[in-house]
Amino acid sequence: MIKRILLRLVREIGIRDISEIQEISTRKVLSVLVNSHYVLTPRKSYYPCPEADEFWRYVGNKGKKYWLLYAYEPQSGEVVDYVGGKRDLKTAKRLKEKLLKLGISFGCVCRDDWQRFITAFKEDNHVIGKSHTVGIERNNSRLRNRIGRAFRKTCRFSKKLFNHLKTFRLAFVYINYGYV
Repeated sequence: MIKRILLRLVREIGIRDISEIQEISTRKVLSVLVNSHYVLTPRKSYYPCPEADEFWRYVGNKGKKYWLLYAYEPQSGEVVDYVGGKRDLKTAKRLKEKLLKLGISFGCVCRDDWQRFITAFKEDNHVIGKSHTVGIERNNSRLRNRIGRAFRKTCRFSKKLFNHLKTFRLAFVYINYGYV
C-alpha cells in the first residue's frame, strides 16, 4: 500500500484523491509522504554539458511563489541536483555550491539568459539560449503534467513547504531511477 501511495504522489494524484482511492485518511497519505526518506544522488561525477533552469510553483497560497533551480542531464534524463528558494543570486549560488560539494564537475552549462545564472556560474563555460535548454524545458513540462501541485495556476498546491519539497524529491528519484 505504501508503494502505491508513493507512486500516486508522483503521478499527478493529489493527497485527497489518494485517500479516497485507497480508502484511507489524508493523515495516512501525509504520513507516508513525510516518512519517505529517499536521497537524490548523482550517478556520475562528470557531466559534459548539463542544463540549468528555474521552475516556480505555489506553496501555501497563490500569492507565494517558491522557486526550484536544478541541473539536468538531457542525454540520460537525470536530475543531477536541485535547490529551492527565492529567484535570486543566493539560490543560484547555492545550486553551484551544492554541485561542487557533491564533487560534480562539468564542461559547460547550458542555460537561458537569466543574469543570476551568469553570475553564479561565471567561471564556467556557458552555452546560452533556449535552443540549448530544450531538455530541461521538456522536463519542466513533464513535471507540471506529472505532479498536480506543480501547475502554475491551480487549486492544487501544498500548504506546507516541507511536504512540497518531499513530493519533488520523490518525483526526481522517480525520474532518475524509475521507482519510489
